[in-house]
Amino acid sequence: MELRDLQSFIEVANHNSFTKAAAHSYLSQPSLSKAIKKLEQELHVELFDRSTRHLRLTDAGRIVYQQGQKALQALSELDVLLDDLKDIATGEIKIGMPPLIGTLFFPGIARRFHQQHPNVSIELVELGAKLIGQLVEDGRIDLGLVVMPANEAKFDIYPFIQDEFVLFVHDDHPLAHQSSVSLTELKEEKFILFTKDFTLHDYVIQACEENGFSPIISYQSSQWDLIVELVSSKLGIALLPKLIYEKQTNSDVKIIPIENATLLWKLGIITKKGSYHSFAVKELLKVLEMKTDGVM
Repeated sequence: MELRDLQSFIEVANHNSFTKAAAHSYLSQPSLSKAIKKLEQELHVELFDRSTRHLRLTDAGRIVYQQGQKALQALSELDVLLDDLKDIATGEIKIGMPPLIGTLFFPGIARRFHQQHPNVSIELVELGAKLIGQLVEDGRIDLGLVVMPANEAKFDIYPFIQDEFVLFVHDDHPLAHQSSVSLTELKEEKFILFTKDFTLHDYVIQACEENGFSPIISYQSSQWDLIVELVSSKLGIALLPKLIYEKQTNSDVKIIPIENATLLWKLGIITKKGSYHSFAVKELLKVLEMKTDGVM
C-alpha cells in the first residue's frame, strides 16, 4: 500500500466526490480513480458504493478511512517527535556503573543533566565493572562508567577522572600516625576488599603481588560503606580511592597516603564499539566529559 493512494482515498471520502477532491488536491479525476482502484485491489474490498448518485463509503471503506486517518496523523507527528529528540526534549538513557562510582558521581551527573534536559529519564544500573562491561557489549545499556583499563577492541572509551588510592585504617592502628606507608608494610595486614565482581578486587591484589606478597583477605563486600565500617570495627585495613573518605562520616577511620604511589583509580566512560548514540546519549556524554572539577 502506497501512502499517496491512501491520501487520495481519504481526500475523495472527505468530499464524497471525485470532482471536488480533484479540484482540492490538484490531481486529475482519472488519477484519483486509479489510486483508489489500486487500493481496493490490494485490500480485496470495495471502498465506495458507486451504485447511488452520491459516493458513499462501504463498511470496509469506513474502516479503511478511520485507520487511514490515524496512520496519516501518526506520520504527521513524526517530524515533531524527531525534532523533540534532536532538541533533547524527550528520551531515555540506561547508564551502568558500580555502586561506589554511583554513590560518588551519579547524584551530580543526574542533577546537572536534569537541569538541562528535564524530560529525559535516566535509568541507573548498579553492578560491578565487569558486569557493566558485559551489559554495554550486549547492547542492554547505553553506556557504562567503569574502572580502567577497558577493552579498546570492544568499546569506545572516553576518559572521565582519576584519583589516588590511600590506606584506610582505624585511628588506633599502629600505622595510623605515619605520614605515609609503603605497600610492603601491609603484607601482614588483613585486607577488606570489594567482591570478585568488582575490578578493584583484582586491582588491589595485583598491586600487592607486584610488591612481593599476596594479601590476607579477611572480608569482602560489594558496598563501600560497609567496607569502611569494617575498618572502623578494627577487622582489617582497606585500600580505597581517596574520594571515598570525603563521603564517609566515621571519625574512627583515618587515611594515609601510599608511598611512591602508582596505584591510581582511573575511571572511563564506555559505549559499545561503533554503536549508534541517540541525541540524549550524546548530550549525556558531553556532561560526563566535562569531568567533575569539583562540580559533580
